[in-house]
Amino acid sequence: MNRIGFIVASLLVALALLSSMLFVVDQRQFGVVYAFGQIKDVITEPGLHFKLPPPLQNVSYIDKRLLTLDSPDTEPMLTLEKQRVVIDWYVRWRITDPSQYIRNVGLDEATGANQLNRVVRNAFQEEINRRTVRELLSARREQLMNDVKREVLEVVKGAKPWGVDVIDVRITRADYVDAITESVYRRMEAERKRVANELRSTGGAEGEKIRADADRQREVTIANAYRDAQKIKGEGDAEAAAVYAESFGRDPQFAQFYRSLEAYKQSFNKKSDVVVIDPANSDFFRAFRGAGAGAAAAPAKK
Repeated sequence: MNRIGFIVASLLVALALLSSMLFVVDQRQFGVVYAFGQIKDVITEPGLHFKLPPPLQNVSYIDKRLLTLDSPDTEPMLTLEKQRVVIDWYVRWRITDPSQYIRNVGLDEATGANQLNRVVRNAFQEEINRRTVRELLSARREQLMNDVKREVLEVVKGAKPWGVDVIDVRITRADYVDAITESVYRRMEAERKRVANELRSTGGAEGEKIRADADRQREVTIANAYRDAQKIKGEGDAEAAAVYAESFGRDPQFAQFYRSLEAYKQSFNKKSDVVVIDPANSDFFRAFRGAGAGAAAAPAKK
């Protein structure tokens, strides 16, 4: 039994030793083999690989994919005309030489991203200092990004190469700082209000002009209508007077009777009208008396 236990323990130790000597490199990674803290080998091909067991050799992994670095802060930069602007940018980069990267930058991607961030920001600051806001917002922005990329590549591929490659540098946003943006917005708002007030004033003046013209046309129309009405009325009155004159000329008694009726109508126009008169001695009520009635009736017989 002791012999069987020894064999099993030996197998387990051999398996553990073998597992510590085998490692797998993913197709998205570099495998870096260290021997006593020094880089022994860099594995670039994916698959199963061998190494000496720890502590003789160790392995670490570095991402070989295309990485993205976004601007981590919004600290303003100064343009050529001393305007403070905020730039948002991103960089596409990758590790191409793990040995140089580890020797000159660091052991992981985060260290390289931090150092690359400082280099890119300094390059942006230098290029923006040479340009105006108009150039920054115009088609010349493409030239600015190319110049930043060129400066960054000069640093990472300089005397101490970083073992990285910068694929692209892009600006995602360029804007004034909040204080300037608020001031610009207030000026734009004031300008829009000025234009709106000017349009309202112009519209009010045009409205008054239209109303005045309409009132004038209304007065002219009313005056013309009144003139035509008075003319027609005058012609009617003249014709009526002619008819009355002819009728009255033919029968004077009828004329007197008609005038009496008109006088009665005017005298008793309202219910509140009061006339104090002696009917017996007044010619006004002669038509109400018998003789007056007979006299008034005479024209009818004729």
